[in-house]
Amino acid sequence: MSGTDRSLWLRSLWARVVPEVRRGLTFWRRSIQARVVISTVVLSAVIVSGVGWILLQQTRQGLLEHRVDVVLGEVDAEVTDARDRLAAASGTEVNASRQQRDLVDPIIERGLSRGYSVVLGGPEGEDLPLSEGGGEYTSGLDLASVPESLEAHFDGVNRATAWTYTDIVRDDGGGGEVSSEAGIIVGAQMPLPSDGKTYTLYFLFPLTEEEETLGLVTRALLTAAGLLLVLVAALTGLVTRQVVTPIRMARRVAERLASGRLQERLQVRGEDDIARLAYSFNQMATNLQRQIRQLEELSWVQRRFVSDVSHELRTPLTTVRMASDVLHDARDGFDPTTARSAELLQAELDRFENLLVDLLEISRFDAGAAMLATEDVNLVEIAERVIAAAQPLADQRGVRVVIENPDDEVRAEVDVRRVERIVRNLVTNAIDHAMADDPTESVIVQLASDADAAAITVRDHGIGLAPGEAAMVFNRFWRSDPARARTSGGTGLGLAIAQEDAHLHGGWLQAWGRTGQGAQFRLTVPRYAGATLRNSPLPLVPEDAASSDAGVVTGPVAVPTPDGAR
Repeated sequence: MSGTDRSLWLRSLWARVVPEVRRGLTFWRRSIQARVVISTVVLSAVIVSGVGWILLQQTRQGLLEHRVDVVLGEVDAEVTDARDRLAAASGTEVNASRQQRDLVDPIIERGLSRGYSVVLGGPEGEDLPLSEGGGEYTSGLDLASVPESLEAHFDGVNRATAWTYTDIVRDDGGGGEVSSEAGIIVGAQMPLPSDGKTYTLYFLFPLTEEEETLGLVTRALLTAAGLLLVLVAALTGLVTRQVVTPIRMARRVAERLASGRLQERLQVRGEDDIARLAYSFNQMATNLQRQIRQLEELSWVQRRFVSDVSHELRTPLTTVRMASDVLHDARDGFDPTTARSAELLQAELDRFENLLVDLLEISRFDAGAAMLATEDVNLVEIAERVIAAAQPLADQRGVRVVIENPDDEVRAEVDVRRVERIVRNLVTNAIDHAMADDPTESVIVQLASDADAAAITVRDHGIGLAPGEAAMVFNRFWRSDPARARTSGGTGLGLAIAQEDAHLHGGWLQAWGRTGQGAQFRLTVPRYAGATLRNSPLPLVPEDAASSDAGVVTGPVAVPTPDGAR
């Protein structure tokens, strides 16, 4: 496989593995039952492994100790028998080699039938190692099976019987396959009457049966541990399911309640803690449903009251307007005090009429009766009309209103009347809150668009908004400074209506402000009616504010949008 093919294969493997890992992590994060079951199984596996290891060690130690006892007993019997035979032959045999064979051959024959090997070493006093000194031993046994440490133990005469663990090595004598197995070697000294020297008999007992027994116990423990872990997983899953299932049902019912299906309830079964929780949840849902219905009824009554009062006030307002117009037209013939009263009456009637119009508009939004009449227009033209209409107010305040990139076309499918009302509210509010009679003070209007959205920002450098006020500026009748007079004669409903107009377009109306640095409002609408907004072509935080704060977005940012977009 070439380097390119290997790279492509690794990328393909990675592309398949990553989604699976992500799904696994998501499942782990979201499923309490999975976390409990897996954690319990892992902890159980650790505990079972520890207990199993201890049991295996104790079993192994017990088997070895028992085997050592048996081996030592058998060696004692063989040594005793050999000494008895040598004692019976004492004085009759003078050939040392023959007496060695008479000593070892019966033991080797019994060893072949009983499964152990025999090595005759010695005589004592010769420094030649056992592996080089020859001697009698079981056929096929490698003399390297006798540890040098055990040979060193029998350096002198009358050494006590000793044993140790060793690896018993065997071969076929022709250079064939060599096998090795664990075993126990026992050494015992024995004098030979024919030459009066002391020889050492080594008995090598394999631990094959013990290894098989230990393997059988290990397999049994592993099987039992596996079955136990499966049982623990099943029991844990069953127990957690009894707890998690009601929680999942409560989550589903809570989601339905949040979506407006207030009649949804949990089924109560039994009298345990889960049942009591379900009962309390149902009580809470019932109380919330009752309170929400009460609030809906109260809201409906309020909307109906505002609508009825607004409609009923139009008739007397028309009559008062006619009388006020007559008095205002004839004010030149009145004395100064009466003429001024006629002018004030006319101004307050204008403000009252605007308030009545705004209340009627709010009642339409509350009743869901507001409709859009969209058309493809150039938002720059709407902004220019609004600025031209607000120019007398700006001149009165000594504030300049500047529109940037006036030659660019910013087109969108909008309701012209509603968008113009939004821009008019933003511009008049910016003029109203700007620093009056400051030759450097200006209200900046920017427009921009992209493939999906169009935006208008209105920036002033006036008193700004205190922390937390940007989230309240769209509330009805809210004022940042109640003691401050309205220069433009607003009703306190302008921004609330503007926000509803923006939402009706599927758009956003957002505010940013900092005390002493002014404020900026941003209107963002879809380029095409019915489209979904995902971003805005203009930033909410002004560049001069961001640069003055070292690139940190400061001040509260109100995002009164249904999608919570930025």
